[in-house]
Amino acid sequence: MGTTGELKARIEQAWDERGLLAGAEAKEAVRAVIEELDKGRLRTAEPVGDGTQWQVNEWVKKAVVLYFQVQQMRVMETGPFEFHDKMKLKSNYAELGVRAVPPAVARYGAYLAPGVIMMPSYVNIGAYVDSGTMVDTWATVGSCAQIGKGVHLSGGVGIGGVLEPLQAAPVIVEDHCFVGSRCIVVEGARIGREAVLGAGVVITGSTKIIDVTGPEPVTYKGFVPPRSVAIPGSYPKKFAAGEYQVPCVLIIGQRKESTDRKTSLNDALRDFNISA
Repeated sequence: MGTTGELKARIEQAWDERGLLAGAEAKEAVRAVIEELDKGRLRTAEPVGDGTQWQVNEWVKKAVVLYFQVQQMRVMETGPFEFHDKMKLKSNYAELGVRAVPPAVARYGAYLAPGVIMMPSYVNIGAYVDSGTMVDTWATVGSCAQIGKGVHLSGGVGIGGVLEPLQAAPVIVEDHCFVGSRCIVVEGARIGREAVLGAGVVITGSTKIIDVTGPEPVTYKGFVPPRSVAIPGSYPKKFAAGEYQVPCVLIIGQRKESTDRKTSLNDALRDFNISA
């Protein structure tokens, strides 16, 4: 397989010279990277330093894109279900220590840590889902998204991927966050550790995230600070045709330090009268 440095060099070369994908060496390198992703030994993005900053491993993301080019379409059958795709599905959930409730689906090349629970949901290639996280019913974790420990992705949550269309940074949801029902987080947005998103929050790379807890509003884009409690909101904006309300996200408080993580999730929702 070669060292990480050797794999990186082969992937970068194949990315620049696609004709190399016809050869065995380039194909072997691409497949080796996906195997490392599948086992959690490589990540498309990872925390650095004290964990408050993240580094995107572009070459790993490139390997995921190239994997689609080296794989062939084939029919796959699992019980009464049939699929026609290039990617095989993850298996051996008992051995991995993962609970997967039918018809939960995770693609090979996604890492699921021990203790992950997948209700009928979907996790795409390149994603990293850490221990103790719940991926609830009809939630989706997009390609290369990074989900931390002890996260709850509630029913119908949509975590965006980076492949369609190709984007620079994956979505990151840090440890012990609570993401309420039908939330959408896309375009490389980052949700800071222990934050709470109320039901229906939509965050893109350009969404205004406005902290209204102080005497003056503080605006962020693409980032919800740690321990924030956030809900859907709107603000007035003038257009040629008149003034209209534009969606935003409002930070209305902070999770309490005095309670444990599980309790504080419920307390935050009750304290601020937010739907989950």
